[in-house]
Amino acid sequence: MKVSNWLLFALFICCSSLLFSHSPDEIIILDIEQGELNFENDLIASEYKAALKRLQTRRLGAMSLVKKIEVFTKAGFEHIIPKGIDHIVFVLGLFFSFTSVKSLFYQITSFTVAHSMTLIIATFGIINLPSSIVEPLIAMSIVWIGFENCLNKKPGRIRYLVVFIFGLLHGLGFASVLSIYGVPKDSFTSLLLAFNVGVELGQITVLILAYIITYIAFNKNWNRKIVRIPASIAISFVGLFWFIERIINI
Repeated sequence: MKVSNWLLFALFICCSSLLFSHSPDEIIILDIEQGELNFENDLIASEYKAALKRLQTRRLGAMSLVKKIEVFTKAGFEHIIPKGIDHIVFVLGLFFSFTSVKSLFYQITSFTVAHSMTLIIATFGIINLPSSIVEPLIAMSIVWIGFENCLNKKPGRIRYLVVFIFGLLHGLGFASVLSIYGVPKDSFTSLLLAFNVGVELGQITVLILAYIITYIAFNKNWNRKIVRIPASIAISFVGLFWFIERIINI
């Protein structure tokens, strides 16, 4: 056999081994992500999501607990920064109601407790609302927070209840991310906690950056007419845009 034939044969073996080293799930995902398959119908979309979840589950199963915690903490943080733009805008809405550290602390605590509750409940499968309902409601929560900032000079007790209710909605949004990963049952509690810690770190980062930027720009001049009301109006309009967009895309 000629040298060229041997080279072709060796190339064929290498290509074959690379092809069959991938699982069927990986091949489906690669085909879609490389544009060889399109989301032509709901069946292909559901197959892609199912394949992605199975692949994630297998990869998580091969990791140590420490590595899993790292992955879920990072996923929680990234769901806020940079992926969770709607959650960022909502947190900014809370920030621009700032009249005292105490009032902001109560609002963030209410939001955190609420979204942690629904995150746990939804992950256990006790409640499961479709994203077509959850996402428009999250957008409307942003509209309301900005609107209320303009109406009230300082947050009252009813504000904490409103933020708590909206936190329940946002928790359902967080749970949809965990459903993609498929949390392993043997380390369910620790990974759920790790994801939630990542979310909280993301929220704290947003608040710190917002404070630094506004402090530099306005040098402690938190004039209601100059800073808080214009920012809150912008937040409401962004939320309204998302609400209309999400309703149209249902």
